[in-house]
Amino acid sequence: MTHPRIKIFFDGGCRPNPGAIEAAVVIRGHVHWFYLGHGNNQDAEWLALIEAVKLSQTLGLEHVELIGDALEVVDHANRAMRDGAREQGHAATFAALVENRRPARIRWIKRQQNLAGIALASRHPR
Repeated sequence: MTHPRIKIFFDGGCRPNPGAIEAAVVIRGHVHWFYLGHGNNQDAEWLALIEAVKLSQTLGLEHVELIGDALEVVDHANRAMRDGAREQGHAATFAALVENRRPARIRWIKRQQNLAGIALASRHPR
């Protein structure tokens, strides 16, 4: 039997760059907010992905599809699932988290399609 995937959108940002990091994770239409210290945009995207994984595991979700708009982080996270033992930094943290409970998929989408990115942007109107 095929299980439907649960889509989990993630996005992180900081203002200024580097600066205070915030992240949003959207699961089933509900936005979860995180304030994650200081860092740069790359840190923010990784930490958003890591929080998405932690939240999905806390909620006991299976067959999750992690969706983000940071192509470099998505690509590196997919590599980290394959080569976890060789990773360092945020990628190593991510690889350790998914070692026993791997997501069904991690994929990139355009920024304007990312529900978590839309939620973050709504907090900082231009």
